[in-house]
Amino acid sequence: MNIAKDRSLTKLAAQGDQNAFGELVQLHQSAVFNVAYRMLGNRQDAEDITQEAFLRAYKAFNKFDTDRPLRPWVKKIVTNLCLNRIKAHRPTLSLENGLPPPKERKPGPEAQSTKREEDRQIRAAILSLTPRYRAVIELRHFQDLSYEEIAKTLSKPLSTVKSDLFRARKMLAEKLQEIKR
Repeated sequence: MNIAKDRSLTKLAAQGDQNAFGELVQLHQSAVFNVAYRMLGNRQDAEDITQEAFLRAYKAFNKFDTDRPLRPWVKKIVTNLCLNRIKAHRPTLSLENGLPPPKERKPGPEAQSTKREEDRQIRAAILSLTPRYRAVIELRHFQDLSYEEIAKTLSKPLSTVKSDLFRARKMLAEKLQEIKR
């Protein structure tokens, strides 16, 4: 991602340029969708939440500080929308095969099957976590946010984020260990 281009599009969008906002959506929609999909586990719900996140961002764009990067702000919006959806609906686990294929040489059919099963187990284990723990796992391990960025995104103290992440990892390890038995 080109930071200078992102920043200039952000400034244009803040001035009301709808085309610039459209370009920002195109630049960030995959990242936003990935957050939603990993948190919700369902492609349709993730698509809906992604659209909702960009709609909310568009409506609140006049309040956005254009000197800050856009992606963390939009990820905070989508994370909060996902947490709200989870709390409201308690969705059932979806075991879709939504992971993109690897970009490297393709392993043989047996290795692919094993990898798909491991991915399915990991997704199921993550989806079984409470929203609180699912959010910190998603933001740290799939979005590569720092502890400070997670604290800011979730509006929680840094110590709470560290504690939640420790507990979430422990729960995931236990769930995955149970699966392997």
